[in-house]
Amino acid sequence: MRKTQPLLHATLLVGIALSAFPLYWLFVVATRSNDVVGDWPPPLAPGPNLWDNVGRLFAAEDANFLLGMWNSLLTSAVVTVSVVFFSSLAGFAFAKLKFRGRNGLLLVILATMMIPVQMGIIPLYMIMVELGWQNRMEAIIVPALVSAFGVFLMRQYAEQAVPDELIEAARIDGCSTFRIFWSIVLPALRPGAAVLALTTFMGTWNEFLWPLAVLEADNPTVQFSLSQLSTTYYTDYTLMFTGALVATVPLLLVFLAFGRQIIGGIMEGAVKA
Repeated sequence: MRKTQPLLHATLLVGIALSAFPLYWLFVVATRSNDVVGDWPPPLAPGPNLWDNVGRLFAAEDANFLLGMWNSLLTSAVVTVSVVFFSSLAGFAFAKLKFRGRNGLLLVILATMMIPVQMGIIPLYMIMVELGWQNRMEAIIVPALVSAFGVFLMRQYAEQAVPDELIEAARIDGCSTFRIFWSIVLPALRPGAAVLALTTFMGTWNEFLWPLAVLEADNPTVQFSLSQLSTTYYTDYTLMFTGALVATVPLLLVFLAFGRQIIGGIMEGAVKA
């Protein structure tokens, strides 16, 4: 054990360095000018142009970057809250409630995960046209309010985290099914819900294909805005790297927030091992 620890630590350090270097390089280029993008060896020290590049980023009229940030923040927050709530509720039902067709319905939900997202873009776009939701945030939010993966994840977590005896005791005390879910099951699901919230927020924030299909340049999401920074004849790499850097900050903040929630849920969950 003692002999393998230095090798293990060295391997971990190399892995951390390889994972962190792209983010550091993103920051370095965002603080520089376009003159150093093709330099070899590349510069490793930050430059003095970060705030100038940030100012140019938000001043770029074609990108509408500030609006894209707001639209992505609104969409990601609404979708995350909805997915966590409905997935926890459905996961509790599939794991702990007895009703006819439970296994069949779960199989149908799992089967929807096997359908590639790209196959549903055209029929979904036709539905948005019929509803008059082109270039509106409803077209991005409503189709993502429920997640089959979230239902499966919370079902598996509820199966292990919530003992049947606790639910039976709550029923004897006169609690309704929703009261059992809200007061007993949901606190026990906090660690799993935090993981689901983190992955859902990141996935919604990074979504590009569907917003590109249904939105226009005057009402973008942040990933759509980033794509508008590159033109046919010229690419301002420092501007693109600055936009990617700014777009990464909310993800880091959400990761830190939900990381604490995961630890707090393990320590303070309603059901303890």
